[in-house]
Amino acid sequence: MIFKALSILFWIIIELLADRYVLYGIRGAFKKWRVLQSKAFAIFFWGFSALCVAALLTAGYITIAGTGVRAACLLVTFILLICKFTFIPFIFADDIRRKIALKRKKTDTSVPLSTAPAAATNIDAIPRSEFLLKAGLLAATVPLAAIKKAMPKGSYDYHVLYQTMYLPNLPKAFDGLRIGQISDIHSGSFYNKKAVLGGVEMLLKEKPDLIFFTGDLVNDEASEMTSYQDIFTNVKAPLGVFSTLGNHDYGDYGDWNSPADKKKNHDDLITTHKNMGWNLLRNENRRLKINGEEIGILGIENWSEYSRFPKYGRMDLAVKNTDDLPVKLLLSHDPSHWRAEVLPKYPQIDAMFAGHTHGMQFGVRTPHFQCSPIKYVYNEWAGHYQENKQQLYVNVGFGFVGLTGRVGILPEITIFTLKAGRDPSLPIS
Repeated sequence: MIFKALSILFWIIIELLADRYVLYGIRGAFKKWRVLQSKAFAIFFWGFSALCVAALLTAGYITIAGTGVRAACLLVTFILLICKFTFIPFIFADDIRRKIALKRKKTDTSVPLSTAPAAATNIDAIPRSEFLLKAGLLAATVPLAAIKKAMPKGSYDYHVLYQTMYLPNLPKAFDGLRIGQISDIHSGSFYNKKAVLGGVEMLLKEKPDLIFFTGDLVNDEASEMTSYQDIFTNVKAPLGVFSTLGNHDYGDYGDWNSPADKKKNHDDLITTHKNMGWNLLRNENRRLKINGEEIGILGIENWSEYSRFPKYGRMDLAVKNTDDLPVKLLLSHDPSHWRAEVLPKYPQIDAMFAGHTHGMQFGVRTPHFQCSPIKYVYNEWAGHYQENKQQLYVNVGFGFVGLTGRVGILPEITIFTLKAGRDPSLPIS
C-alpha cells in the first residue's frame, strides 16, 4: 500500500513538472498569440492539470464505474501524459539550441561584447525556433492518432494465453486437466457478431475439459444477450461450464421504472445462464468427480473491496460442506476480493479466478512485462499471482465497456493446465 501511494505521488510530481515545461513550450511556439501568453490561459491550463491529478487520486473511489467514465478519466490522463513527453524533447532541444547560440555570441571575438548590441547579451532576445516547437506539438498528436486507430482493431483481437497451475494437493485423476476461462463479455458493447463468433471458436478449438466464466455477461440489461445467446450457447465442455456474476449483472447501473423491473431483468439474466447450459454458482459449490476423486468448484456473487461495487458474495455459504475436498477452485469476479477476504479468512482456497479490471483496455502486456494505469487502482489486475500456497488469476476480459476498443491490453482467452505438485519455478522456502 505504501509503495502504491509513493508511485502515485511520483507520477503527480512528474506530471506537474511536465506541465510547467509544456506550458513554457506552448507559449514559445506561439509567441504572437496573446491569449496563450495571458494569465487566463495559465489559470485554465493549471486548472485542467489539477483535474487530471484529481482523476488519478480519486480513481479508486469515485462512484461512476457503471458508465465507464472513471476508466475514461484515467485513460485521458495517461494519454495526455504520453503526448506531453513526446513534446518535451523538442522543447529541451530548443533550449539547448538557444544556449549554444548564446554561448557563440558571447565567445564571438570578431565583435567585442562591450560594443555588441545589447540584444546579443540578452538570452530573451535570442529568437526561439518556432518551427522546432511547432514540430514538437505536431509530433505530440501522433500518439493520439495511433491510439484512435488502434483501439477499434483491438476490440476483437482475441489472444489465447496459456498458464500452468501447480496445485500440491491435486488428485492424480485431475493432473493435466485443461480449464478454459473467459470473463467480462459485456454483450451490450458488441457491434460485430462474426468477430465474437470467431473468439468463441478460438476457445472451443483449445478443447478444454472445463470452462469458467467469471462475470459481467452484460452491461446493464439481460436483453443485450438476445443477439448473442446463440453464439455463447456453443460454449460447452465435457465437464461443464461454470459461471458467476459480476457487478454489471445486477442492473445496478440501469435506469429502471420500478424495483420490480430491475428484479425481472436480473431474473432474466439468471435464466440466460441456464438456457446456455452454464452452471451459475451463486454463493455455492459443486463437486467435480473423476475416477472416484473429487475437487470443489466454488462460486460467489460479486464481492469487492471497494464500496462503489456491490458486496453480494457470501464466502461462508460457498465453502459449506467442502472441508473434505483436497482442492478448491473459486470463481469470484472482482480480484480485490482475493486480498481483502480470501487470503486472510479462507486459506483453504487453492486458487481464485477473476476478471473485472479489463486491464483498463489500455497499456502494455508482454510475456515478461505489463503496465496499465489500472495498477493504481488494483494491486492484482492481470495475469497470475501467488501468495504462499494460494493463487489468483485475473483475466482481462473477452469484451469491452466504456471505451470502444482496446490498446495493448487485448481480449483474452485463458487456458490452464492443472499439474499436481509444487511449481518448480518458485524458490524453495
